[in-house]
Amino acid sequence: MIDLLYAGPIALALAGPPQKDGPPQAPEIIVTGRGLSLPSTASAAGTVIDRARATNSASGRLEDVLADVAGLQSFRRADSRSANPTAQGITLRGLGGNAASRALLILDGVPQADPFGGWIAFPGFATDRIGAVHVRRGGGSGRWGSGAVGGVIEVDSATPDQLSPFAAEALYGERDSVDARASATLTQGPGFATLSAGYARGDGFAPIVEESRGPVDRAAPHEQFNAALRAVVRVAPDIELQSTVQGFTDRRDRGLDFTRIKSDGADASVRLVGGGDWRFSVLGYVQTRRFASRFASVNTARTVVTPTLDQYNTPGTGIGGRVEIIPPLGPNVDLAIGADIRTLSGRTQELYTYVNNLPTRRRQAGGETRTMGAFASLSARLGPVRLEGEGRIDDWRIGNGTLFEAALTGATLTDTRYADRSGSEATGRVGIAWQLAGPVTLRASAYRAWRLPTLNELYRPFRAGADATAANANLRPETLEGYEGGIDVALGRRVTIGATVFRNILFDAIANVTVARGPGAFPGVGFVSAAGFYRQRDNLDAIRSTGVEVDGRLSMGQVHAQLSYAYVDAAVDGGTLAPALNGRAPAQVPDHQGSATLGWAKGAWGASTTLRYLASQFEDDQNARVLGDAFTVDAVVSAPVARGLSLVARGENLFDARIETGFSNAALERARPRQLWIGLRLGGR
Repeated sequence: MIDLLYAGPIALALAGPPQKDGPPQAPEIIVTGRGLSLPSTASAAGTVIDRARATNSASGRLEDVLADVAGLQSFRRADSRSANPTAQGITLRGLGGNAASRALLILDGVPQADPFGGWIAFPGFATDRIGAVHVRRGGGSGRWGSGAVGGVIEVDSATPDQLSPFAAEALYGERDSVDARASATLTQGPGFATLSAGYARGDGFAPIVEESRGPVDRAAPHEQFNAALRAVVRVAPDIELQSTVQGFTDRRDRGLDFTRIKSDGADASVRLVGGGDWRFSVLGYVQTRRFASRFASVNTARTVVTPTLDQYNTPGTGIGGRVEIIPPLGPNVDLAIGADIRTLSGRTQELYTYVNNLPTRRRQAGGETRTMGAFASLSARLGPVRLEGEGRIDDWRIGNGTLFEAALTGATLTDTRYADRSGSEATGRVGIAWQLAGPVTLRASAYRAWRLPTLNELYRPFRAGADATAANANLRPETLEGYEGGIDVALGRRVTIGATVFRNILFDAIANVTVARGPGAFPGVGFVSAAGFYRQRDNLDAIRSTGVEVDGRLSMGQVHAQLSYAYVDAAVDGGTLAPALNGRAPAQVPDHQGSATLGWAKGAWGASTTLRYLASQFEDDQNARVLGDAFTVDAVVSAPVARGLSLVARGENLFDARIETGFSNAALERARPRQLWIGLRLGGR
C-alpha cells in the first residue's frame, strides 16, 4: 500500500512553482498523459474499444472486454479467476499457441507479457483505469517488433477528462464473491495524479463438469488485488513527464488439493513526451514477476489426488527502454523513427518426482533473452490515396541457459549449460488505403513479423493433468508472412463497418508436439501414466491461417451497438517432424467466433446485453479431444438512487451455458458458469 504521506509532495509537485503577478499568461497546455499521437494505420484491420465499454462489462475484467474483438482469445477459454495463469497467452487470427502470447499487449508503451512465460497477468489490470483499447490485427508492426505476429493491443490509461475526483464501485455476487475498486484523481496546476486499487475474491466453482466429478473435486477459490499510482507533470511548455508504479497479487487454485497458485508483480515506468514541432518520446521501465504453482494428478475414478510437481518460485524480470522521434514533414507526410531494447531474465525452481506424496528431486532452469532494434514508420497522403510502410531490424540473443536437476539427497542428476545463440530478424509492412468515395475506403497490406521463444518454452518442462511436456533449448524464432485486404464504410459518426480477408503463414511455429502416450519414463519429464501423453516443444513447419473478419459499430443518440465476427480456416503443416499433424487444426482454435452488444444509456441510467458465440475446437494437437461450442448472454444494468450514486446489476453467462475449456485426465473442465452481481457505483464518468 502507498503511504498517504506521499499525497503532500505529489500535490506540491503538481502545483509547480508559485505564480507571480504580471502580464496575462499564455493559454494553458492540456496535460493528457498519453504517448505520441500517430495517425491510425489506415491499411490495416483495426478496432477501438472505448472507455464506456471498458468500464461496463459483465465481469469487470480486461479479458472480458477484449473478447468484444472476435478472434482475440486466450489460449484456453477460462478467465483469470479459474484458469492457470500459464494458459493465458493471447493470440489473434487462429494462430494457436500455448502459454506464450502471439499478440502483443502494450500498456502506455510498456509490453505486458510475463518476462519468463509470455502469458498475460490479467488480475493486474483494472478496467476503471483504462481510457481506450486500440486493437490492430495482423503482423508487421515496425514500431513494436518481436511478439506482434498476430497483432497489437494498445491500452491507454484514462486521461483527466475521463476521470472523476473520486469514484468507487463495490459489488457482491454468487459464491460469496466480491468485486470492488476505487480511484482518486488530483488535477492541479500543470499536471495530475491518479491513485487506484481493486480487490476481487470468490469461493469459486468446481472446474470439473458435474457428471465427471469425484470425491476429490471441489470449488476453486480466488483472491486478487491490484493498485497503481500514476503522475503526469508538465516540465516544459511542450514536454510531459509521466511516471507509473503499479502492482498486483493473485491467489487461486484449480479445484483440487495440491494445486495452489501464487502470482505477484510490480512495474515502474517513466516516460518523457514532447509535443513541439519535433515530437518525441523517451521511455524506460522495469518489471518484476514472481510465480508459483503446484500440480497434481488424479486417478481415473477421481477418488485420489496426488502431488506431482511444486513450482515453488519462478522469478522473472524485464527491463527495457525506447526512444521515438516524429520530425515535422508537413500535413501529408508522417514519419516516426526510433529504437528500443528489452532484456528478460528468469528461472523456474521446482520440486518433482513425488514418492509417497513427498518430492525426491529438485530442478532449476532458466536463462536470459535480449532484443534490440531500430524502426521507422512512414505514411504519405496523395489525394484520396494513403501509402504506408513500416520496417525494423532486430538483433536478438538467447544466453545463460541452464538446467540443473538433483536428488534432494544431494546427488546431481543433470547440470547443463546451453550454448548462447544470437541472430537478427526483420519486421516489415507495406500498405495502401484508397478513399474510393466519401464514406468508403479500400485497403490492402502485406507484412512480415517474428517472435522469439520465451524462457518458459526454451527451458521449462511442465505437466497439465496426466500429460507432460518437455522443453527445448534449441527452439528457433517464429516468423510470420501475411497479406490482407478490406473495406471500411463510415456513415458519419453513427455507423461504421469494416470487413477484412487475410492469409497468414506462421513458419517454425512453436507447438507442444505429441511424441508418445504413457505409461513410461520419458526424457525431460520423467514418468507419464497410461492416462497421459508425452509431448515436446518443437518448431513445426508452419501454421496456415485464412479468414474473414467483420466489425461494426452503431451510435444513435442514447442507443449504441457493436458487432464483431471472425471466421478462420487454420491448418498445421507438421513437415517431417510431425507428419501426422498435416492438415489438422491448431489446438484451441475455433473456426467461428462472434460478439454483439446492444446498449442504451441516458445519464446515470443504462442497460446493455452482450451475446457471444464460440464454435467447437480441439483441445489437443492430435484433434482427438473436442471442446463443444458455447453461446453466452451477459447483461449490465445501472440506475441512479441518489446524486452521484447508482445501483448496478451484472450478469455473466445468464443462461449458464457450458463453456468447455479442457480435460483433466478423461474428465471435462468448464469455465465461467452463471455469475450474478449486485452493488453500488459512486461517481465515475
